[in-house]
Amino acid sequence: MSEKEIEHPAQPQQAQTTEVVVDDSSTLPSYSNFCRVTATPEEVILDFGLNPQPFATGRQDVKANQRIVMNFYTAKRLLTALGMTIQRHEGTFGSIELDVRRRATGAPQQPVAYPQPPRPGSHNVVE
Repeated sequence: MSEKEIEHPAQPQQAQTTEVVVDDSSTLPSYSNFCRVTATPEEVILDFGLNPQPFATGRQDVKANQRIVMNFYTAKRLLTALGMTIQRHEGTFGSIELDVRRRATGAPQQPVAYPQPPRPGSHNVVE
């Protein structure tokens, strides 16, 4: 065979789309008002639970009832998806005030400044 017979003209690359279909028929919903975020050098760990008195002072014992462990790539995709979801919600319904005292008194809402992602190895709790 000659080289001309082996060569094939370059085919144009077609854009391929991926469709992910999620079967959530056996998923059990649960509510959480508490999330602890921890990490190892390889994974992000999210512990979810219910804090029955989220605005109490002093020691509060919260039982984590769900733990999600993911790699940092999935965690970053989750961060992006949550950010886009919150932006869409605030664009429709207005700013989400995190300070309960401002929500209770109806004080004017300040523009939301979302925190920077935590430094590796830091422990963050979200309520």
